[in-house]
Amino acid sequence: MSLYIVLLGPPGAGKGTQARIISEDFGIPVVSTGDMFRAMKTLDTPLARQVQEIMARGDLVPDDITVQMVKERFEQPDCQNGAMLDGFPRTEAQAEALDEMLAESFHEDLSGVPFFALSKEEAVRRISGRRMCRANDHPYHVEFNPPQREGVCDIDGSELYQRKDDTPEAVEQRYVEYVTKTAPLVEFYRDRGLLFEIDASQAIDQITEVLRAEVGRWQAKDEDKA
Repeated sequence: MSLYIVLLGPPGAGKGTQARIISEDFGIPVVSTGDMFRAMKTLDTPLARQVQEIMARGDLVPDDITVQMVKERFEQPDCQNGAMLDGFPRTEAQAEALDEMLAESFHEDLSGVPFFALSKEEAVRRISGRRMCRANDHPYHVEFNPPQREGVCDIDGSELYQRKDDTPEAVEQRYVEYVTKTAPLVEFYRDRGLLFEIDASQAIDQITEVLRAEVGRWQAKDEDKA
């Protein structure tokens, strides 16, 4: 049984939340390029040093290096029976590279591509309301999960703050970048019959129920092939 899944959707659509849940349910790791880039800041490898230099200049990490990062991650034992990809691919070139990686490393194809559809207005509402504890990164939301005292963490009394990339202006810019660069992948995967569209404005448990059932069907289909 192998499940290789790509998560698509705009910022704020809940991909990371659902990835963690489905990962536990089906026993496959979440491969997040965001987490990988953050980890690169503390590693001392040739690839990590290259990424550090690029990020220090404020430049975007090019496709070939991002692909190499994912390829090295796929070499870890926990990816041998599947993975959920969050943040990769972002372009058609990366999507084609992913196909090659799966074929060469695992002799597998993608199982499916859940697409979390969410409007720009809802994305801005969700992300711009996030607040983090300055001491320990405990998460809050001014609307969905407010602290008992405004601006103060319930757990350790630390100040709550808004990350720079969570301001309404920053979120709108991220959404525009998503539409420009990543949204074309929706049609790319739809044309291949791999896309599974989900209304991401629903409650978390509703989305989980729908996604869990679909991934279960992909798993059963793979078992039938075997």
